[in-house]
Amino acid sequence: MEKLICFHFCIAVFAGFILDCIIGDPQFLPHPVRWMGSLIAFLDRYLYKESLSNGAKRMRGALLVFIVLVFTVLLSIFILYFFYSLHFFAGLAVESVMSFYCIAARNLRDESMNVYSCLNKHDLKKARKAVARIVGRDTEVLDETGVTKACVETVAESLNDGVIAPLFYLCIGGGVFGLAYKAVNTMDSMIGYKNERYRYFGTVAARTDDVFGFIPARVSAFVMMTSAAVLGFDARNAFRIWKRDRFKHESPNSAQTESSCAGALRIQLSGDAFYGGKLEKKPLIGDSLRPVEIDDIWRANRLMYCSAIISLVVFLAVRICGILFA
Repeated sequence: MEKLICFHFCIAVFAGFILDCIIGDPQFLPHPVRWMGSLIAFLDRYLYKESLSNGAKRMRGALLVFIVLVFTVLLSIFILYFFYSLHFFAGLAVESVMSFYCIAARNLRDESMNVYSCLNKHDLKKARKAVARIVGRDTEVLDETGVTKACVETVAESLNDGVIAPLFYLCIGGGVFGLAYKAVNTMDSMIGYKNERYRYFGTVAARTDDVFGFIPARVSAFVMMTSAAVLGFDARNAFRIWKRDRFKHESPNSAQTESSCAGALRIQLSGDAFYGGKLEKKPLIGDSLRPVEIDDIWRANRLMYCSAIISLVVFLAVRICGILFA
């Protein structure tokens, strides 16, 4: 019976992925990530005090991470226990929905292709607004190439954060692990900055996200290289650029997929960007073997979806083999 439950658990992850492909993230649906964001924002206001010492800020930031993680894990365990105790298929349905909420491939595709559509219509103003929804940099100063690069970089980086890392944790521990990862990633995106307010308060959130994303980021890079070979892109160059440029980012994880994508598409990404009106110097990733063009957004999405499918198949295959031969 235990093995049968584990097989149904794999079905929940697969069902969640299919639901994401079909439905995406419509705004009218309630979403646990938005609830996590509300909890993080509340704790941020309650725990952060400008008058605290740097060490105290770091400790309170660690307390925020602990509270959010414990709350997310315990609540998701309770929900699954409740529905599985009602009926096995009720629990399976709920876990499938949890898996669906953890994966963001369709939303990433929709948002990035909205940028592509605006650029195709030569509406740079709308394209800047569209890309501002998915990047943190100042977009008002970007030209067409800058908007395109920002969009491609986001697709490449979010392949790990929004697709492969959630699948990785879902295949290890189901909805509980998947939502725990989403909580960690959401905390990093909200308070994991090195600005004046969060330099110390957000340290633990940022480091926790680095730890959770360490293995999936490297898996994502190699899966993207495999996808490049499958789709006819430059897989050899993807490996070369990844090997050379994978650490050209403050985060140990962010440049893993970005370098692989830049190499596969034979373009140059990253570089200096404005954040809050201030110029931040960043190293270039990849070689400019050809100019960046609008269609690179579409190509990056092809790489993203192919990588997602390969990852899902491999992760589930490993999980099923573990069940069969345990």
